[in-house]
Amino acid sequence: MTAKFRMGIALAMGCGLSACGVGPGVTGNSTGGIIPWTPANQTYARDYASEHCAAYGKVAEMKPIYVRPGEYITFRCNFPTDGPSFRYSR
Repeated sequence: MTAKFRMGIALAMGCGLSACGVGPGVTGNSTGGIIPWTPANQTYARDYASEHCAAYGKVAEMKPIYVRPGEYITFRCNFPTDGPSFRYSR
C-alpha cells in the first residue's frame, strides 16, 4: 500500500469515529438514548426524546432526571400501545 492510500484510510476512519460517543445533543438508537444534563436540555428533553423515538416509529418514555452537572437525561423508545406508527407504502 502506498503512503497516500494509508493516509486516506486513516483520515476516513478518523472522520467516521468522530461521530461516535456522547455529543452535545441526543445520543441513542431504536431502544432509547441519553441527553447530557443542562438546565436548557432539561427544558426541552421531552421534545428531543420524542423526536428521536419518532424516527423509529416509537414513543418516548422519560426516566427519572438527576439534576446535577455530569449526569444524563435518559429515555426509552417503546412502541405505542396500538403498535408501530409507521406505514409501509407499496
